[in-house]
Amino acid sequence: MNKNKIIAILSLFAFIELAMLLPTNTTPFKVNYPNYFPSPNYDFDKNPLTQEGIDLGRKLFYDPILSKDSSISCSNCHLSYTAFTHVDHKLSHGINDSIGNRNSPSLMNLAWHNSFMWDGAVNHLDVQALAPISHPAEMDEDLNNVIKKLELSTYPNLFYKAFGNSKITGENLLKAISQFELTLISCNSKYDSVINKTATFSLQEENGYKLYKDKCSSCHTEPLFTNNQFENNGLAIDSILKDLGRYGITKNPTDSLKFKVPTLRNIEFSFPYMHDGRYNSISDVLNHYTNNIIKTKTLSQHLSEPIKLTSNEKVDLTAFLLTLTDKNFLFNKEYDFPNHLFFPKTKDN
Repeated sequence: MNKNKIIAILSLFAFIELAMLLPTNTTPFKVNYPNYFPSPNYDFDKNPLTQEGIDLGRKLFYDPILSKDSSISCSNCHLSYTAFTHVDHKLSHGINDSIGNRNSPSLMNLAWHNSFMWDGAVNHLDVQALAPISHPAEMDEDLNNVIKKLELSTYPNLFYKAFGNSKITGENLLKAISQFELTLISCNSKYDSVINKTATFSLQEENGYKLYKDKCSSCHTEPLFTNNQFENNGLAIDSILKDLGRYGITKNPTDSLKFKVPTLRNIEFSFPYMHDGRYNSISDVLNHYTNNIIKTKTLSQHLSEPIKLTSNEKVDLTAFLLTLTDKNFLFNKEYDFPNHLFFPKTKDN
């Protein structure tokens, strides 16, 4: 028996074993990803995905009931058509017209992350949603109040379907949101087609790919296009926000001005760029790296030598970056506002 057959059989047994752990009458959901992706960091055994859990998490993601005044949902800052970030303003907006101090990060391929938020304040996806729910400039709500509101709605039935228990708990609420977010996998760009040998780069894209590998790949590492590390990329500190990034969490001076490296996947749709949304175009970003690096003690070692790109090379590099656009991900109907979950059909409609 060859190696591939053995792996397939073992995977089948693992999936069957996983299904036996699920609540009865749920539909197991298997996350699919390319064989050139690394193994996920997320432990699916501790939160087995089911269609019912994903549906519940998707509805919660789009429901403003999570916020104090029921005006802001997760999707307000994470729009599906824009790589699950916002594009019409630099900093996140919250209830009562409050404005946060950071640009919302895009959401995709989260099973491969080992820290969350620009400063890594959260180290597990299953508790990440607590941060925006409780942040005074975002949803400004208490999880216990959220549960009380959900108990007065149709949610108990949805929790029963997902977890076999209609009692709403914070743990299951957060796990349901995780289940939906874990399905947000982007792996169908032109780049992926080239890797799968079903497409080829144009000459301009190919040259841009070579430039990317030479100039960008140390931080924006294939195939996820992030190294999931924290780097100081030479931005001048904003005089108003005074955001020191990772240092605010660790209080370690060596972490000053370091922020989590974002993925380049779907960069065409995820502007504005940087932790504070200061750049609106890819051109602005490339000009920063070639002309505007501020050298400080914590500057990324990958930027110790100046990055030199001609104007033509910038165009070629941009052409490659646009091959990371994944329209199957951006316009996936399984990810957008779930009308059928908020307004289920009845006998009368």
